[in-house]
Amino acid sequence: MLEGKKVLIVESDPIFSQIIAGFLRLEGCIVRDAKNGLDGLKSLEEGMPDLLLSDLSMPVITGLEFVEEVSLKYPMLPVIVISGTGCMSDIAQTIRYGVKDFLIKPIDDILEVKSAILSVLEESDNCLHNDTDFSQQWFKVSQRVEQPLTDELRWHLDDLLDNQRSARDLLMGLMPKTDSQQGDWRLSYHALQSVDSDPIVLDYTWFMEGPMVFYMLDSGSAGKNGTATILMIRAFFNEYIRSQDPSGRGLIQLVHKIEDAIKKSSYASPICALFGILNATDSKLDVLSAGLNAILDGLGNTIIVRNDYLLGINASSICFQNIDLSAGRVRISLSEVGFTNFSLNIQRLVPSVR
Repeated sequence: MLEGKKVLIVESDPIFSQIIAGFLRLEGCIVRDAKNGLDGLKSLEEGMPDLLLSDLSMPVITGLEFVEEVSLKYPMLPVIVISGTGCMSDIAQTIRYGVKDFLIKPIDDILEVKSAILSVLEESDNCLHNDTDFSQQWFKVSQRVEQPLTDELRWHLDDLLDNQRSARDLLMGLMPKTDSQQGDWRLSYHALQSVDSDPIVLDYTWFMEGPMVFYMLDSGSAGKNGTATILMIRAFFNEYIRSQDPSGRGLIQLVHKIEDAIKKSSYASPICALFGILNATDSKLDVLSAGLNAILDGLGNTIIVRNDYLLGINASSICFQNIDLSAGRVRISLSEVGFTNFSLNIQRLVPSVR
């Protein structure tokens, strides 16, 4: 079943690399190997494999930096990470880069690697599953029902449920940089959050030609499933980023997919959220509240964005609220008690030419 498949192994441990390479060659694979990420990038320039196996702990450039670079240059290349760390933050970071599976060393049964490779190659060959990444495998949400989790991943999610402090630290570690700019527009946020409270989590991305999309999530509103729910939403958001559809229609489709997944996964719960998309060219901001209400200032008048439907309970049926940003700036503050120290600022740095 693996006969003739080309596999590139990027692994700093020569013994582990030899074991995996030897096994795959016996299975009929054509195997190349590289000892670090820089060599791995050079090898990819020489020829594309059918699959990439990568470690995370490597010299020269880190495994995460390598996987990120691969995701940008070769977005259709299936990647499986095999790492000596089961750190949830590492797993969560790989979600951004479209990793198809994540295996943790030591691997007691080499057939586990074969099973993962076969599964990933099958999905890559099936056009219906080209957008499936490790994050969706993690939660195992199919078109119909929730699928069984692997014992390893179930252990990680259960550990988050049992250790709320670690879960909070993980969420805070995933927050993006506080200041970002593209073209004439700048985004910044202020977050003063108590160490004893469930945090508000933000993520955003700039698309080419100016559009910027963001979400805010109240982790506490999802109860004990808050962290797992946010990781799943982050996963679908990253899939949306890779789809390169920075439009209101694309964002509504994202909300619909997230709601469908929340309903089907036993590790996710309805959650208070707020989504927004900045159209920098037209100076427009579209905002959708899914139970997380906000006040918009700096527009000449104050605008309240409110909706009682949580994400996971028919939020996709709500329309965006369209905001005119011709004034060049807006401050989005959360209006709920306890969240007043969290705000997002969007500002045009130079006046638009009318």
